[in-house]
Amino acid sequence: MHDHAATHDHGCGGAQAAIARAERLCRERDLQFTRLRRDVLTAVASQTRPMGAYDIAEALSEPGRRVAAVSVYRALDFLTEHGLVHRIASRNAFVSCGHSHTDGAGLVFLICRNCGTIDETTAPEVEDQLGRTLAKAGFRPISRILEVEGECGACLGQAGAEG
Repeated sequence: MHDHAATHDHGCGGAQAAIARAERLCRERDLQFTRLRRDVLTAVASQTRPMGAYDIAEALSEPGRRVAAVSVYRALDFLTEHGLVHRIASRNAFVSCGHSHTDGAGLVFLICRNCGTIDETTAPEVEDQLGRTLAKAGFRPISRILEVEGECGACLGQAGAEG
């Protein structure tokens, strides 16, 4: 598991590392890394909490230059498809990712209800059992993402220190 609880950073080395990874991936795959895609990734990677599309649009807008949420959604679709951001379904929001995952890798997001941070990990034991269950049911998933809500280690430690 990636230990982000101590730093309250969900992810991934910050905006510069996320942009460098995106540039490298787009070069390798001959993809367009447009200014809007870069700006959206920068906005998401700069935050320690997930961001919704409307929050991103607002952050990118300037007086006299409004960024449409539909444009942000298109950029997020691209970034999600290529593993540069992840969608947190329970929050309808996005976090950046600097970790390389294999295609179809199951992810587990640990969502702190207290401070709002998100940690990302994998759980091979859960994946193995889920794989068997899905095969038995004759079901082929498109994605395998689990979200678990609770309290992060930093908040639990803080509560213990106060108590």
